[in-house]
Amino acid sequence: MKILNKLKLLLALLFLPLALITNANAFPDKGVTLIVAYGAGGGTDRTARLLAKDLETTIGQPVTVKNVTGGGGWNGWGTIASSDPDGYTIGYINVPNMYKGYLDKTIGRKENLNSFTLLMNHVTDYCVWAVRKDSPYQSVKDVIDAAKKNPGSISITAHGNGNDDHLAILRMEDMTKTKFKVVMNKSTADSKTQVLGGFVDVLGANVSEIAAQVKSGELRLLGVMSEKENKFLPGGKTFKEQGYNQVWAVSRGIAAPAGLPKNVQKDLLAALEKTLSSSAHAIALEKSSLAPEVVKGSAYKKLLKNTEKDIKKLMGW
Repeated sequence: MKILNKLKLLLALLFLPLALITNANAFPDKGVTLIVAYGAGGGTDRTARLLAKDLETTIGQPVTVKNVTGGGGWNGWGTIASSDPDGYTIGYINVPNMYKGYLDKTIGRKENLNSFTLLMNHVTDYCVWAVRKDSPYQSVKDVIDAAKKNPGSISITAHGNGNDDHLAILRMEDMTKTKFKVVMNKSTADSKTQVLGGFVDVLGANVSEIAAQVKSGELRLLGVMSEKENKFLPGGKTFKEQGYNQVWAVSRGIAAPAGLPKNVQKDLLAALEKTLSSSAHAIALEKSSLAPEVVKGSAYKKLLKNTEKDIKKLMGW
């Protein structure tokens, strides 16, 4: 028996260094940075901060949201792509916003979808038009009629040339043969301030960014660009219901730099899936008027590639 116990002790000592090495290399063993390409207070920023809070619980390490703004989002997306592919820098990529940077030859970003390890889509947030409560515009038609009467006189916000809000405006201009004065801002927070202050006529944004102000009566919803009534804006009419075949949204997904090791990618996906499937995260999203739409791995890449083709056709890039 003494010999057997000594043998067990010897084996334990032999395998101890291996166990220590394995634990030392376990991912993650330090904090993770989560890049957001837009300013604080916007839909992507709010989505990211909800994820960061719950992901911290999952991985047992701090997750820090870092806003890297400007360049139509590409300052942030470029930061993700150029980071070390070790799993400690991840971030949100926004579709269709990111396509213009590399599809539009006048901009010519060197990065593209292949510059990222595409992990998963997180949420889909539909585009909306809204005005402040004392605005004379009661419907989408009112805005279109005013724009037709005085082309270029009706101002509307967007957040980067070629982003979802801007593309929605371009599609409406083409559909209705109108012209708007587009006011570009770094964040929806800035846009809401301008609209509420009476400096801009119409707020172009996303459901999650304006649902609270619509419910409080601070903003009046003109229309939501979803197929059917949006559950976060009950009673709000869609553009389709108002005679405009306009369905448009931003998809917020999570990516890492290209070249991410397979084992790290696997660990990240497992952590993200565990976080997104938790009841706490579902409740937090619901409270923030966000609808999860999880698409993972190769299916996510296929979704982005197909959308890329649609945007190229729409914009002639």
